[in-house]
Amino acid sequence: MIQLAIIGATASGKSDLAISIAKKIDAYILSIDSLSIYKEIDIVSAKPSHKELQDIKHFGIDFLHVNDYFSVDIFINLYKEVLQICKQKNKNLIIVGGTSFYLKSLTEGLSEIPKITQEQALHVKIKLKNLQDCYDFLYSLDHEYMKNISRNDSYRIEKALILHVGSGLTPAEYFRVNPPKPVIKNIDIFNIEVQKDILRERIFNRTKKMLDAGLINEVAYLEQKYTRAPHAMNAIGIVETLEYIDGFISKEEMLEKISLHTAQLAKRQQTFNRTQFDNVISAPLEKLEEIILSSLS
Repeated sequence: MIQLAIIGATASGKSDLAISIAKKIDAYILSIDSLSIYKEIDIVSAKPSHKELQDIKHFGIDFLHVNDYFSVDIFINLYKEVLQICKQKNKNLIIVGGTSFYLKSLTEGLSEIPKITQEQALHVKIKLKNLQDCYDFLYSLDHEYMKNISRNDSYRIEKALILHVGSGLTPAEYFRVNPPKPVIKNIDIFNIEVQKDILRERIFNRTKKMLDAGLINEVAYLEQKYTRAPHAMNAIGIVETLEYIDGFISKEEMLEKISLHTAQLAKRQQTFNRTQFDNVISAPLEKLEEIILSSLS
């Protein structure tokens, strides 16, 4: 069974490349995209079309509702399920998307979180009611670990507290005793190289297409159904559209802000992909398909 990953900045052409290769090597696709995983976030996430999703079986798309809880642990479990399906169906697997942190979590693994009793869970819930006091308590126990966590990061603060309550150790001590184990030990990773000016143009054009496709109506619908509380409602494309709906910016300013913020995201993605993986094969989009297929022959 062949497993490979295609990474790159948003709007670099990853999805089209993955679909083209999947057809040639009889593969399923697992999306690593932090927005496509949600149902009903279709235009903002620039999901593959319905036809593309029908032509090639995709996983990790339309997997959760907007107000569902999500963590990288859920994604890792999804990958394990998809891997078994591929083996049963005698299919290869292509992992593709812009949220490369998910791929890094697969290659490096995560430490298992200790199980806690109902009494301990209640204790954690009570402590978390005052997030700042909870943060200060954990910081006093393990300032080296907690200094890298924001005082408002409720998810990571809760995780650190569970580690301490469940094990009796500080978070740093727990991870030393329970190091992460890779979920994927060997996988070829291919990165799409793209010049900054070309990428900015592609991002702007894609944003205009999103607007023409009904971006404003989609965001208005999502807000009406889910409110602005879910984490996914803070995504680029949604936040700026809500500013327009609120009357704070014009449609032209909305378009410019989405394009700018997406370009800034793309720059962060490129830096992450360049620095966080070893032995990545990088090439321009027009050359990468041939490189990938040659590497498999």
